[in-house]
Amino acid sequence: MQDHYYSRTPDAAHDYHEWTFALFDRPLSFLTDAGVFSKGRVDFGSVTLLKAFTSEKLPEGMILDVGCGYGPIGLFLAVKTGRPLEMIDINERAVELAQKNARKNNLENVDIHTSDLFADLHHEKYAAIVSNPPIRAGKKVVHAILEEAVEHLLPGGTLTIVIQKKQGAPSAKKKMEEVFGNAAVLKKDKGYYVLQSIKK
Repeated sequence: MQDHYYSRTPDAAHDYHEWTFALFDRPLSFLTDAGVFSKGRVDFGSVTLLKAFTSEKLPEGMILDVGCGYGPIGLFLAVKTGRPLEMIDINERAVELAQKNARKNNLENVDIHTSDLFADLHHEKYAAIVSNPPIRAGKKVVHAILEEAVEHLLPGGTLTIVIQKKQGAPSAKKKMEEVFGNAAVLKKDKGYYVLQSIKK
């Protein structure tokens, strides 16, 4: 069985659901399915990241959502920032759902496709990278996101992630400090930490 949400081709039986969630005064409709992360709701960690993230001081450019799932972070950031978003995930089922959800909500400033982390990006540099990283995929995968993100950011660009304290927020912050030379806690809420590093 390959029904982990971080598998390339989940083989869990389909179990479609449609529901709506509102943020930033904009309700978005989502189609979800078995084999994707948090299929029944926009998870609390993603909402915490979305509320903490700001694009005001970023350089001009695109935002990259790594591990986009069915699309909640990237699609709400497309609404919140008005910037173009590239959204990637290894999970083909999740990517197909994210593409459908972008169309359902008439969001055209998004480019959604499969990629194993940073392997198949459509652009070289980004103003910001955001991620609710796949904790269950293991520390090696999570830290690969943190280590490799810096090479794909413009000067002044940011990496912003959300991670629970009990699932490795302290070690993630330490790794971001090693890679970027800085890491700040933007927000703490119910054990979730929103961490951000800036590329100098």
